[in-house]
Amino acid sequence: MLSAAASGKVGFNMGMGVSAWLRGSPNALNRRRDWDPSPRYSTTAAKPSTTSFNYVIVGAGSAGCVLANRLTEDPQESVLLLEAGPKDRTLGNVRLSWKIHMPAALTYNLCDEKVNWFYHTLPQEHVNNRVMYWPRGRVWGGSSSLNAMVYIRGHGEDYNRWQREGAEGWDYDHCLPYFRKAQCHELGGDRYRGGSGPLHVSRGKTNHPLHRAFIEAGQQAGYPFTNDMNGFQQEGLGWMDMTIYEGKRWSTASAYLRPVLNRANLRTEVQCLTTRILFDGRRAVGVEYTQNGEKKQVFAEKEVILSGGAINSPQLLMLSGVGNADDLKQLDIPVVQHLPGVGSNLQDHLELYVQQQCTQPITLYKAQKPFHMVKIGLEWLLQYTGYGATAHLESGGFIRSRGGVAHPDIQFHFLPSQVIDHGRVASKIEAYQVHVGPMRSTSIGWLKLKSASPLDHPIIQPNYLSTDTDVWEFRECVKLSREIFAQKAFDPFRGTEVQPGPECQSDAEIDAFVRHKADSAYHPSCTCKMGSPSDPMAVVDPETRVLGLEGLRVVDASIMPSVVSGNLNAPTIMIAEKAADIIRGRPALSDPGVPVYQPGSLETQR
Repeated sequence: MLSAAASGKVGFNMGMGVSAWLRGSPNALNRRRDWDPSPRYSTTAAKPSTTSFNYVIVGAGSAGCVLANRLTEDPQESVLLLEAGPKDRTLGNVRLSWKIHMPAALTYNLCDEKVNWFYHTLPQEHVNNRVMYWPRGRVWGGSSSLNAMVYIRGHGEDYNRWQREGAEGWDYDHCLPYFRKAQCHELGGDRYRGGSGPLHVSRGKTNHPLHRAFIEAGQQAGYPFTNDMNGFQQEGLGWMDMTIYEGKRWSTASAYLRPVLNRANLRTEVQCLTTRILFDGRRAVGVEYTQNGEKKQVFAEKEVILSGGAINSPQLLMLSGVGNADDLKQLDIPVVQHLPGVGSNLQDHLELYVQQQCTQPITLYKAQKPFHMVKIGLEWLLQYTGYGATAHLESGGFIRSRGGVAHPDIQFHFLPSQVIDHGRVASKIEAYQVHVGPMRSTSIGWLKLKSASPLDHPIIQPNYLSTDTDVWEFRECVKLSREIFAQKAFDPFRGTEVQPGPECQSDAEIDAFVRHKADSAYHPSCTCKMGSPSDPMAVVDPETRVLGLEGLRVVDASIMPSVVSGNLNAPTIMIAEKAADIIRGRPALSDPGVPVYQPGSLETQR
């Protein structure tokens, strides 16, 4: 069980070949034979039947579970929550679904098509034509049921930038209260942390000497210690927050959905693939989906809300005739609304590992041996404690790549283990590593439909490392990580550098290493960006309504105007919390003038 735990990847990747991308998911070809596209080509819905709800939410993931909870707080509002995958518990039991709920077992689901969409990118020209694997959650909780449970909000300036980019009312003053509303931090609430929300957040419990060495080495290198990188001061190194509660993964299914399943005004359906949005003229009135081989329609009296994520939401819009008109016409999909921004503006985080051999037998190497894995697994199954109760990414931090950068643009996650092939291969030696990557890439991509069939995965083109700025920043990531590992705090532990290796020294050699090893951190976003109605590439307005249409919203990571400086699960939950108030017509929460750390000088890198 801990071989998966020790892989501890923040984003997960497998270097699959082009054939894997062409195949889509393993069972896709068999399913496609059963897909009849002909009924799709009507933008007018059938007459509503008794199967109707006030709101139909597509996707029970990080955003959809939040919306289902908040919208059904009003007993007068009925909600149907549709999920393409299964429930996150087998027979309602956490232990029977240990692959999801044991924090250390996180990589077991990354190759499991039952709970994972199994996406692949196009071959990436600037990273040696490698095809990147993008696991995304297809299960209650979505990717919050698959991720590494790192809780990072991003920097306050990310949200102020959103406002400048046209997302009026989404600045830090208006977003921080929703982070607090969602959160129940084990250290209690303050002006930055929430203390009574449904989302439990905790700190690591192992107090591992290598985690302590990493934080101390950062200070020796000249970086500050931060006691809360989600609070006043993101910049610096410190202990990371995690969505783990009482030794178990705390997904949005656990936090938001399961506690309200007994509400009479909430209905959930699983194993149902939504294939198109139903329109009456320019108004969305419902959706069509398939379940157990049967095609069904359901209607929304008020709104259809897409919460499928940065891949599924734009895909469903395009399948339904909302997107770039020229692209839709090539696939014979009738155009309902020309919105060229659908699928555009794709942004993601890349990362790589800098690895160092450890001279003491204190890493997770021994824990990945079969005998120890059994012991760890049994302790977790019996008590929800021990090495199975953490994802081991307990320390990390944020720094600036160079002088003149206003807030951190490089992120670290430290792991007291070596990762090989994304956890599918056990560690070979005692080693530790830091996951490092730039946070605000200038390489922008896109996704488009491969065909008019909802069973075909879309074409994903992230355009990784396509700018000189991104290449330079990654080079700095390697150099700055090495500098931290060279500090005195690591003297008792430091062996030979494993990766990139001592022979990799020149800029050209480092760049070649980056092209060979950089992988997605699996933070796709921004494909239905929020903006001003005057922005020709905006897809939703600041109220999350799809432009030019009625009764249709998108609420998930796809509506981010630009990617935030950190992991995306916490911001996605915040987006859904804020959108729920918008949908319910409630006044927006606000906390003006919250202090945010500013470095003493921007002239120097630290």
